[in-house]
Amino acid sequence: MQRADDRLTALARGVVEPMGYELVGVEYFQRSARSSLLRVYIDHERGITVDDCGAVSHQLSGVLDVEDPVPGNYDLEVSSPGLDRLLFTPEHLARFRGRRARVKLAVKLDGRRNFEGLLGELRGETLDLDLGEEVRQLPLDLIDTVRLVPEF
Repeated sequence: MQRADDRLTALARGVVEPMGYELVGVEYFQRSARSSLLRVYIDHERGITVDDCGAVSHQLSGVLDVEDPVPGNYDLEVSSPGLDRLLFTPEHLARFRGRRARVKLAVKLDGRRNFEGLLGELRGETLDLDLGEEVRQLPLDLIDTVRLVPEF
């Protein structure tokens, strides 16, 4: 599953959680040889506002400036996870069991990389995904992203 390295995640957690927010996940993308993007997803039981994102961004920027974990220029984005939230950890998969999700694999499995179905049980190193006509066991180490499908 998509994740930033442990150091970036730990730095973000050290800022986000003391401020009273849940750290949902951290993504790091190299966009070009000179530019990258650090995206931090936060949540709170009452929801997330633009002011919440701004406050976390301000605090996190200061820590990142001092620690300097990202080489070169980068943009920092702080965001709510949204309705189509990415799931970053096995705990997230368990928390949203029974919800519809899109799963993208890093490599093809039986000729497919993309699946959509209901999140099922975690069984060791596999995730059950109910596709309706069958339940597929997807190896966790092959999963690139898991994103919830909004339900209206």
